[in-house]
Amino acid sequence: MNSQIVLQTELPGLRSPRRGKVRDIYELGDQLVIVSTDRISAFDWVLPNGIPHKGQILTQLSAFWFRKLSHLVRNHLLTSRVDEFPQALHQHRGVLEGRSMVVKRAKVVPIECVVRGYLAGSGWKEYQKAGSVCGIALPKGLRQCSPLPRPIFTPATKEKTGHDLNVSEAEVADRIGSNLTKKLRDISLKIYTEAANYALAHGIIIADTKFEFGLDETETIIWIDEALTPDSSRFWPKDQYQPGRDQPSFDKQVVRNYLETTGWDKQSPPPPLPDDIVQTTSEKYLEVGKLLTET
Repeated sequence: MNSQIVLQTELPGLRSPRRGKVRDIYELGDQLVIVSTDRISAFDWVLPNGIPHKGQILTQLSAFWFRKLSHLVRNHLLTSRVDEFPQALHQHRGVLEGRSMVVKRAKVVPIECVVRGYLAGSGWKEYQKAGSVCGIALPKGLRQCSPLPRPIFTPATKEKTGHDLNVSEAEVADRIGSNLTKKLRDISLKIYTEAANYALAHGIIIADTKFEFGLDETETIIWIDEALTPDSSRFWPKDQYQPGRDQPSFDKQVVRNYLETTGWDKQSPPPPLPDDIVQTTSEKYLEVGKLLTET
């Protein structure tokens, strides 16, 4: 796997990309080219450092899950193999190899479909105050990182800047309609349940994750963006799991934890990451990719 860090891409001959926190997205007729860079973000800021192999792992995992779970819902992946890309892209093989997908365009549904199976993060904070998560009442006596009685659907709005905002199913239904809301909830729970069972058998707990969906030209729901990656999910090592405390993780929590020690105000550009934090984070992405995709 190529260890060269890619922070930004330019593909001459294609329109300048839309740049997200991690991905560069190029238009290609009725298709898109999604390139996962090695950028990493925390607290809504993109950090100055890149993480070696990160973009490749995000692409590898997304392609793996899109293919593995395609029986549950259609998705936008056309191919992640550069040999199968349109001929015009082959000249950019050096940049695209291993970190890009050609996907079908879709009309994005402006909702983050979050599923939680464990009591962590903002859910744990709310539970301590109100006994609920995103307004959904839960039994008394649960501890930090306890498994929930059943996975719950806790949608959020997609905000262009700042944090996404948790909303109720009723609010989502007001925005996009009750029928589409129910379909998205049911699909999200099915994907999470099957993926969580698979991951558990491979030594990983998927504590929570978020999905994005779109509508194709026939108004059919398709799964888009990324699929069950360390950027969109909390992955915990099963053999170290112990409720009642924070869990070791395979995501970018190492980066967040480091930044919390620096005195950074989270309002101005963030400081660079030291080499050991970059290396540890890269190793965690590589490890979770290997655990999930190797049988």
